[in-house]
Amino acid sequence: MGKVVIKVDKIGMRFNLMEKKVDNLKEYFIKLLKNEIRYQEFWALKDISFKVNQGDRLGILGLNGAGKSTLLKIIAGVLKASEGELNIRGKIVPLLELGAGFDAQYTGVENIYLYGAVLGYPKEFINEKFNEIVEFSELGDFINVPVKNYSSGMKARLGFSIATIMDPEILILDEVLSVGDAKFRKKSEKRIMDMFDKGVTVLFVSHSIEQIRRICSRAIILDKGILVADGPVEETCNLYDEKYIGLEKAQKPKKKKKKKKKIPTEGNTDNSDSVPDANVEVSMELLPEVSNELLAETGNVLVADESIVVTQETDIK
Repeated sequence: MGKVVIKVDKIGMRFNLMEKKVDNLKEYFIKLLKNEIRYQEFWALKDISFKVNQGDRLGILGLNGAGKSTLLKIIAGVLKASEGELNIRGKIVPLLELGAGFDAQYTGVENIYLYGAVLGYPKEFINEKFNEIVEFSELGDFINVPVKNYSSGMKARLGFSIATIMDPEILILDEVLSVGDAKFRKKSEKRIMDMFDKGVTVLFVSHSIEQIRRICSRAIILDKGILVADGPVEETCNLYDEKYIGLEKAQKPKKKKKKKKKIPTEGNTDNSDSVPDANVEVSMELLPEVSNELLAETGNVLVADESIVVTQETDIK
């Protein structure tokens, strides 16, 4: 067993939710002076404790709103926990919201240096790795175009290329292996797997159980901010699949199939008053018994040419 590089001890994260909406700063100060500001406490995380050893690949599972991203942001230093203690040993590279530090008015080249500075990379290091970043992102000539003209996938690809250019000791991944198209996703996953081979400690959040099984050696489950399971990846994923994914599928309402009315034909002995559904194309050759009165009711005109297709555009009541 390796040394402990991440120790989370009774971590809790509290947010104060304002009960009434305040539209502007003036209104806020007026309500503050009148003591009319009321908050409701919301605990996104409560009493979370676990350890991560060097070289571990820990998967974090949970439904939307379980607190997974909040936990990663606390470990990465983006947020400060309301209570508890956190001890980190090693250099962290967080891949949370790719491209979140980009300036829309700057070009891709300028944002490489800006985003690199946000991640703590020195300018000399960016100069050395610049060509590798551009090549991996596959942006080509778009690297000199302002980021405001990029698609969301292009931004994510550039952010991923910058963030993974350095070999970290602790890597934090929050749904970043789904960026770009299928080709780029395969390439980005290969880069991450190469990091794993070097013994990098990994914290990985994903809604894909198959990715967790393939990448991680251990997993935990969060449920509404509470740690409910911690163990080997296969056992934990099976528990999550059975307790949460199965429940989620059962709660989804089944779609009712619409029954289509039968179109009367020559051989049809059914005496019901069924007529073609709206927007159904009906060939005149299939409706030799259709009368002018019926077509008049539906808002269409019977024509002599039988090759013309008649479309019923209004419902018959």
